[in-house]
Amino acid sequence: MKKIKMLSIKNQIVSKIACVAFVLITSITYAQNTNTETTQREGFIFEFAVGGGIISLEDSAGLQTFDKSQGTFVFPDLKFGYMLNENLAITAAMPGNIYEFQDNDRHFGAFVPSLQYWVKDRWWIHGGIGLAVDSPALYDIEDNVNDDWNFGCAVMASTGYEIYKKKNFALNLQSKLVLGRASLSSDAHRDAVLFNIGVGFSWF
Repeated sequence: MKKIKMLSIKNQIVSKIACVAFVLITSITYAQNTNTETTQREGFIFEFAVGGGIISLEDSAGLQTFDKSQGTFVFPDLKFGYMLNENLAITAAMPGNIYEFQDNDRHFGAFVPSLQYWVKDRWWIHGGIGLAVDSPALYDIEDNVNDDWNFGCAVMASTGYEIYKKKNFALNLQSKLVLGRASLSSDAHRDAVLFNIGVGFSWF
């Protein structure tokens, strides 16, 4: 019964996020035809994003399963980069979410070398492959209990739409998907799926 209830909650969360994503995509499509304002995009770029989402994890050892998705606030994720031209930037992104594991808070994130491309003046896509990092949350480290750091591979894809722009600043709505695998001790591994929706603050 408890497992059925957890699955029901998970389905409700996924449904709500899917609805928000659909509205966001619809708004982006409509807005492309109604606004032609440009932004000065050149030199270095910096962005931080805040929002919410879900994280699902599964251990090969069976301690954590995808049936136990967790709603979470987005741990402020960062993006640094440089504009190669007006529409293309090379970036380093650091997405990540906090999750609960055996009564401790942990952080599953990544360091992802990536590319960001503006398909339209306000609409961009962003993606790359990099290093997955599974670590204790900095505020919840306990010696010999929650102090292990695990590394692996992560893939990230995101898209966003700039709802406000002025000179070298842009405010965007964005969604992000991260798939990662971190190696654990005893030849085990931990798989993670992160899906977030948030607001990004960008400077060029």
